[in-house]
Amino acid sequence: MSATSSSNPASIFRSLCRSSPWRWDTVRFSVSWSTRDGESDPLRAWVRRPAALRVETADGVVLHSSTGNEQSRDALYVSASKKSWLVAPRLVSPVYNDVGYVHRRPQAAYGDPAFGDPRWTAMLDPVELAGAAPVPFETPFANRVELEDIAEETYEGRAALAATVTPNVSYQPFTPGRPLIGTGNTRVVVDIATAICVSTTALDGELAGCGHRLAISGVDEYMVDDLFIDAPPTLTDVREHMPWQVS
Repeated sequence: MSATSSSNPASIFRSLCRSSPWRWDTVRFSVSWSTRDGESDPLRAWVRRPAALRVETADGVVLHSSTGNEQSRDALYVSASKKSWLVAPRLVSPVYNDVGYVHRRPQAAYGDPAFGDPRWTAMLDPVELAGAAPVPFETPFANRVELEDIAEETYEGRAALAATVTPNVSYQPFTPGRPLIGTGNTRVVVDIATAICVSTTALDGELAGCGHRLAISGVDEYMVDDLFIDAPPTLTDVREHMPWQVS
């Protein structure tokens, strides 16, 4: 079924933006950011949900590598906060619509790993463009963003859904102060298979032309812990002779 076959393409776009936590477990991609100072060098990344992340330069220099399990979580579990009781999104079931996208998200421990810029989390799970559930009534400016020119297209060889997005007063970035879109019109492209936001381009204002470009190379590939460990394991290779020093 076409992503825009519904009588309400805006509803389909928003439900796709809510769907990322249930559409992939691992992803491999390259990403670059465009700013007023120019375009950044591309980075290669491997993500394994919920927290593992490896980032390299285009030349293969490792910038970050972590399984996400290195830190003790004692403080989280004894904090008696609501967050400590939330489980990973893949362990709970959302409400789907008739095209298989998420209509309403349940409470869960959302948040993908980020490197340097917290907008990494938003591009991997662009729920900030839709909210966890539809607004009660489809009235002007009731949604977090207004949508125009919704269209299916191909981005980096993959099927995608694009729209021109304008934030309303109710728009709330996933990370406060670090919105995924600009204050004016932004062209947004979301990969249909993964619901990852693969491109943003500010169309007007002082940030015109700024945004990001993400090219997906692999989805749901098997990724072992060793991929996310920077230092090699401290084990002895017993195949080699070990001299015994006698004084």
